[in-house]
Amino acid sequence: MKADIDIAQEAVMRPVEEIAATLGLSRDDLELHGRYMAKVPLDVLRRFDGRKDGKLVLVTAITATKAGEGKTVTSIGLMEALGHIGVKVMGALREPSMGPVFGIKGGATGGGRAQVYPMWDIDLHFTGDIHAVTSAHNLLSAMVENHIAHRNELDIDPTRVVWKKAIDMNCRELRDIVVGLGGRTVGGVPRESGFVITAASEISAILALATSIEDLRKRLERIVVAYNRKGEPVRAGQLDCVGSMLILLKDAIKPNLVQTLEGQPVFVHGFPFANIAHGSNSLLATRYALKLADVVVTEGGFASDLGAEKFFDIVCRQAGFRPDCAVIVASVRALQMHGGACLEDAVECEGDVASLRRGFANLDKHIEIVRRYGVPAIVALNRFNTDTAEEIEAVREHCAQLGVPCALSEVFVRGGPGGKELAETVMRVLEEQESDFRPLYDTQLSIEEKIRTIATEIYGARDVRYVGTAMRDIRAIELAGNDKLPVCMAKTQLSITDDPKLKGAPSGWTLTVKEVLLSAGAGFIVPLCGDIMLIPGLPSEPAAKRIDYTDDGRYVGLS
Repeated sequence: MKADIDIAQEAVMRPVEEIAATLGLSRDDLELHGRYMAKVPLDVLRRFDGRKDGKLVLVTAITATKAGEGKTVTSIGLMEALGHIGVKVMGALREPSMGPVFGIKGGATGGGRAQVYPMWDIDLHFTGDIHAVTSAHNLLSAMVENHIAHRNELDIDPTRVVWKKAIDMNCRELRDIVVGLGGRTVGGVPRESGFVITAASEISAILALATSIEDLRKRLERIVVAYNRKGEPVRAGQLDCVGSMLILLKDAIKPNLVQTLEGQPVFVHGFPFANIAHGSNSLLATRYALKLADVVVTEGGFASDLGAEKFFDIVCRQAGFRPDCAVIVASVRALQMHGGACLEDAVECEGDVASLRRGFANLDKHIEIVRRYGVPAIVALNRFNTDTAEEIEAVREHCAQLGVPCALSEVFVRGGPGGKELAETVMRVLEEQESDFRPLYDTQLSIEEKIRTIATEIYGARDVRYVGTAMRDIRAIELAGNDKLPVCMAKTQLSITDDPKLKGAPSGWTLTVKEVLLSAGAGFIVPLCGDIMLIPGLPSEPAAKRIDYTDDGRYVGLS
């Protein structure tokens, strides 16, 4: 089969104006970014406020492995398949972060014949949303440093500045740095600082949750950038730069309209990481996709213990969404890895049904998580060419024993027609099963009670241990009156636990919380668990080594 980038470059696509027309939008309603991408202004979208919402389908997955699960491929393929069977469908997905594109993860635009188009633009600069957030983040950082250097009227404690710098690249060397060298007039006040990747910036989360320019302004004002010498929070609104930040973000808040390779409309908008932030596309994209289509397919980052939990407990709580069903993506290879096979090198394990059956524990846990929220679950088995009939039948039989519908997905190779069984299964569940959606916990619980609830009921932990500054951080958040917010856990995506080496569905372990951050503008509290990093590093063989651009204008190596 051809490479993803070659499939995309050879595709013959319709102009974005034609895609918009299927939604009832005219060319004058769009802000065009070339022939195939456009932003849709908020005042245009508000014309649809009175419409009834369509059905909301969340795509999540089992725990990530080196073997690959294919969640985004399945999400996009499901959009194509629903379109193939005549459903008026629309997608709502996150924008890729450029750091992972050039690192180990690659792009986030799907693959094979299940892609959003144009993948090269979406994977790289796109419409400039991430650049806008990077600039707004670093403007705020510069204003904090400048305030400390000039009189420091807010009495900011230089040792308690919590607002770092941002860059959309995997730079491990920037995690911990010293700033302000060279004397006060040259470098300011020396202190320790560091960088986060832009997708981990609170502004990324804010942009993805804001409902209007006014809401965006209020959220930016609430950002806690530091603490003064009395231990009181200092907020962005006190630095008189929110208006300038808003100028940088005024276009980034508008959803981006693109299409699948088969012409289904997709909002690709928002980019918070799921292992650090809440991991969903923008609230605006989902809200207005629901007004424009009968069925909307959206996606939570990583597995159900991260993206789905946060979508249910944070996004749905803030937006009032009620998901109608959830698709859990699994693959035979990934389940075999959770069962102990080929863990280090992810080589093929054809016919290893014993490891597959042991790996069912991980799938079962994610089904349990989705059901805990009262949402009907469907298993999508993303087929690889190495899967045997015996392995596929074993997965189907196991799901049948649990009373969970299971559908084979071959969208990577066949596009929409390869997802017909999955699309029909989704429509049947939407018609026959009623969602009884409910969040996991009451936000009025204490911070420690909310952390414990997620740790024990979602992750399967026995207990929670607080180390480092975690308890001091919690007390500071309580004193500032921000303790009644939902919790956004930051932990590894490679395990249900906080240890990336533990596969399957371990129980009886202890979650370690080493630091607790406040994202007051986004409206949640972030416990840092295990050894989670706020900026990734590059692998030994970065994808950047394989990417190129030819003299005749063709892209090479993007995926």
